Amino acid sequence: MGNHQALVASVRQELAEARGTARAVLAAAESSRNEAEQRRRLVRDAYTTCLNQLAEARESTRGDIQRRYRGESVKLAGHLRGLATVSAAGAAGASWRLWSPTEPDPGDSPGLLRIGTLAFDETAGLPALIPLLGAAHLHLDGPSTVVADMVTAILLRALGSVRPGDVRLTVYDPVHLGGTLAPFAPLGVSFVGPGGLGTLLDDLVEHICRRVANHTTTGPEPWRVVVLLADRATAAELTAPQRAQLDRIVRTGVACGVHLVVRGLDLEDHPTVERIVAGDETVTCSSLGDLEVRLDPLPPADRVTAHCRSIADRQNANPAAPTLDDLEPERPWAESSRYGLSAPIGDSTDGTLVDVPLGDDPPHALIGGPPGSGKTNLIHVWLAALSTRYGPEELAFYLLDFKQDAAFARYAPGPRDPSWLPQLRLAGVNVAGDREFGLATLRHLGEELRARAQAAKRCGAGKLAELRTRDPAGHWPRIVAVIDEFPVLLTGRDAAAEEAADLLEDLARRGRAQGIHLVLASQEVSGIQALWGRPGLIGQFTLRIALPKARRVLADDNLAAAVIPRFHAVVNTESGTPGANRVVRLPDAGDPAAWRTLQRRLWRDRPAGCEEPRLFDGDAVPRLPSAYRRRTGNTVGSSPGAVLGERIDVAAQPARLRLGRMAGRNLAVAGTRTPEACDILAAAALSLAAQGPARFTVVCLATEAEHAAARLVADLPDADRQDTADLRLDLTAGEVPRYLIGYGLDATAPEHRTALHTLLTDGPEQRVHVLGWWRSTAPLAGHLDAIGAWVALDVEASDLAALHPQTGGPVWQPRTRRALFFDRSVHRTPEVIIPYEVNSDHT
Repeated sequence: MGNHQALVASVRQELAEARGTARAVLAAAESSRNEAEQRRRLVRDAYTTCLNQLAEARESTRGDIQRRYRGESVKLAGHLRGLATVSAAGAAGASWRLWSPTEPDPGDSPGLLRIGTLAFDETAGLPALIPLLGAAHLHLDGPSTVVADMVTAILLRALGSVRPGDVRLTVYDPVHLGGTLAPFAPLGVSFVGPGGLGTLLDDLVEHICRRVANHTTTGPEPWRVVVLLADRATAAELTAPQRAQLDRIVRTGVACGVHLVVRGLDLEDHPTVERIVAGDETVTCSSLGDLEVRLDPLPPADRVTAHCRSIADRQNANPAAPTLDDLEPERPWAESSRYGLSAPIGDSTDGTLVDVPLGDDPPHALIGGPPGSGKTNLIHVWLAALSTRYGPEELAFYLLDFKQDAAFARYAPGPRDPSWLPQLRLAGVNVAGDREFGLATLRHLGEELRARAQAAKRCGAGKLAELRTRDPAGHWPRIVAVIDEFPVLLTGRDAAAEEAADLLEDLARRGRAQGIHLVLASQEVSGIQALWGRPGLIGQFTLRIALPKARRVLADDNLAAAVIPRFHAVVNTESGTPGANRVVRLPDAGDPAAWRTLQRRLWRDRPAGCEEPRLFDGDAVPRLPSAYRRRTGNTVGSSPGAVLGERIDVAAQPARLRLGRMAGRNLAVAGTRTPEACDILAAAALSLAAQGPARFTVVCLATEAEHAAARLVADLPDADRQDTADLRLDLTAGEVPRYLIGYGLDATAPEHRTALHTLLTDGPEQRVHVLGWWRSTAPLAGHLDAIGAWVALDVEASDLAALHPQTGGPVWQPRTRRALFFDRSVHRTPEVIIPYEVNSDHT
C-alpha cells in the first residue's frame, strides 16, 4: 500500500507540474506578437510534455488507483486540448469538415500538424499532433493505402497552413509515376521519375551545403518537403553513395529547411526523425510515446482535389503586382558591389520582395521564355533595380540585343531624350545581322578581363573584392553583360560561332573572380541546347530564370515554368534543379514615361566625368564625321589615310586605308550597289583632302554615278573632272599626292586598259593612287597584283575568290550598308564595315 501511495503522490506531482506548464504557455500565448516564435516553441514543448506525463500516468496506475485519478487525466486532457488549439491553428488542426487554407500571422512559424485523435476514453476527441516544418523528417510504415492517405493529409495541412510559396514540394514515386499525389499537380509539384533518386539526393545535399556556407548572408528560404515513396526494388537498389547522401540529409536537413517524408526506405535513428507506424485500426508516433492514434478519415478524392485547387487559387489570388517604384531602395546608389550584386525583380505571393544575386555564386544567369512571355520586360526590371542600387562607380552595363528591335535604345541618349543610364557603357540594338559587333563586344570584355587579372596579380589579389581593397585608387566596377537572343552568336559552324563560344566560355569561367557577369537570354530552345554541348560553359550559369512555358532553362525534370502565369518567373539559383524554385511576380516595365522619369533622375545625379555610352544601332547608317570633311579645316593625321566607313567595333573607329609610297596602294570597290559605292569613294576623297594638300582627278564611266561624281567635284575645289576615258596621267613624282577617283572603271575601253594598269602598277611609288569602282569582279582579274585593298559590296561569297583566293574570313552574306574590306598590308582576313553616308539623297 505504501508503494501505491508513493506512486499516487508522484503522479499527482507530475500532473500538477504539467498543468502549471500548460497554464504558463497559454499565458504566454496572449503576450505580444513580437514573441510569436518563442510562444510557438513553448506551446509545442508543453504539448509534448503533457502527453508524456499523461502516458506515464496511464502506464503507472492500475485498478482502483486508475479510477481515482481518471479525473486528473481528464483535467490534463483539457489543458492539452487548449495547447493543441494554439499549436495547430487554422488549417493545421481544423477538422476536414470545416477545413480550408488559412494565412498565418506575420512572424509566425509553422506549428504541429493534426493527423487524428488520441485513442483512449479519457481523451476522446483530443487532437494528435506531429511535427514537420522546421522540426522533423517523417518515416511512415504500414499498409500502402493507409500511408498514401497519411501523406496526402499531412501535405494538405502543411501547404494549407503556410503562405503561398513557402513550401516547395518534390515527389519521388517510381511505382505510380506521381499518381499517388496527383491532386497536388496544380501546385507546381516537381515530380522525379524512376532513376532520378540519386540525382535528387545529390541536389538536396548540395543545397544543404550552400545553405550552410551562406548561413550568415542568405535570407529566409522556402521549406523543401521531399516525399520519397519507394518500393522494395528501389530500396534494394539503393547504392552505398546514395545511402550516405540520404543519411546526410537526415542529419542536417531540418536545420536547413529540408524535410523528408519517406516510405519504403530506412532512415537512420536521429532526434529529427518522427516514426509513424500504422496498424490495423490505429497508428503510433514516436513523439507521442505509446499513445495510440486514430487517423482522421481522409475526405473523398474530389474534395481533396478541391482543397488542392483552393490552395492553388490562394497562391494565384495575390495582392496587386509590384511596380518599378516598389523595387527602389530608400537611398539610391547606397550599395557597394564589392562582394556582389543583389536586387529585387519582383515579389512573392506574400508581398515580400525577392532579391536575385550575382557574385561569386551564382556568377552568371540564363533567362529563357518563348515569344510573348515577358523576357524583355524581365530584363528591363532587373536593370532598373540594379541601377537604382549601384552607382556608376559600382556597376557597368554592356547590353546586346540580337532581336530585330531596339529595346535597349531606351538606355542611351536619343534625339528626343538626351538622358542616358549612367551605368551604361555600351548598347547594341538591331544587331541580328551583325554578329561582328557581338564578337567585338566579347573581345572587349575579354581585354577587360585580362586587365583586371593582371592588376589582381600585381596586387596579390584573388577576387574582385580583394583587388578593390588593395587598389582603392583603381576603377573596378562590376560588369553585367546582357546578351538577348544570344543563340544568334552561336548559329552555324563557322569561325565566328566558334570564336563567340570560346569567348563566352572564357568569360564565364574566369569572369566570376574579376566581377564580370554574363546574363544570356533566349526564346529558342535550340539556342539553349547549343550550350549543353559545352559543359564548361553551361555549368557556370547556376542562376536560371524561367518565364512561362520556358523549356530547357530549368532541369528536365523541373516543370515549374509550365504552370506559372504571365508576368511571373521561376528563379532558381541551383542550376534549375527541382525543389530550388522560387516564383516571382514581375512589375510591368513597359511604360516609357515611367522609365524616362527614373532615368532622368539618375542621369541628373550622375557623377562628374560620367561618359556618354556608345550606342550601336544596326539599322542606322553612320554619317561621315565632320572631322573628315575638307570644309572643317581640321587636320586628321600626318600620313594620308582614306576613310572608307565605320568599323563594327566597340569604339566606333573608322576603317582607314593607308596610301603610302609603296606598291599596291590602290583601292578597288566592287559591286553593283551604286549609292554605297559612290559614298565609299566620296568618303575616301573627302577624308584625304582633309589631311592636307592633294590633287584629285575624277573620272566617271558609269552614267548612274554622274550626279555623285559631279557633287564630289563640287566638294573638292582642287579636283579636276576628266570627261574622257583616257587614263594616262603624268607619273612624275610631285610635291603633293594625286588621286584618281574612278566611277565605273569596269567600262574602261580596251585601248585604255594598259594606261590604267600602268597607273595601278607604277603610280603609288610616285604618290599617284587609284581609288576606283568596278561593278563586277571579272575586270579586276588582270589588276589584282597592283591592287592592295578592296571593298566588296553585293559580291557573293563564291565570287570573292576572284578578288583574292586566300582571304578566308567571315562567312559573308551581302546585305545593305555592309561591305567587306580587305587590306593585304594590314588584314589577315577581311572585316565587315559600314560605309558612311556622305550624300543624304543616297539613303
